[in-house]
Amino acid sequence: MSVMDKVFKALADSTRRQLLDLLFQKNGRSLGEMCEHLDMTRQSVTKHLVILEEAELIVVEWQGRNKLHYLNSAPIADIYDRWIGKYERQRMDALRDLKRKLEEENNG
Repeated sequence: MSVMDKVFKALADSTRRQLLDLLFQKNGRSLGEMCEHLDMTRQSVTKHLVILEEAELIVVEWQGRNKLHYLNSAPIADIYDRWIGKYERQRMDALRDLKRKLEEENNG
């Protein structure tokens, strides 16, 4: 499985997205800090963190006995460059407007 596939798999789960949001708010959190924000066991959170680490969405740094987790936004930037950035905002807005007008005509 490619890194890009692992990134999409990791981002498909709402708990993992929530973990990334927590790291975006405050980078360098311990497992215990992240567990405080989730209603699940430490083992479950650890499993999600392993998937995020395999997708290179987080990096781990040991500080003594503490394992700290840091957000790595590079894979998300790669997704943006490959799948989102190439579509100009004007084109997306034009398509959205066209879709809205067609729906109004069909419903009205």
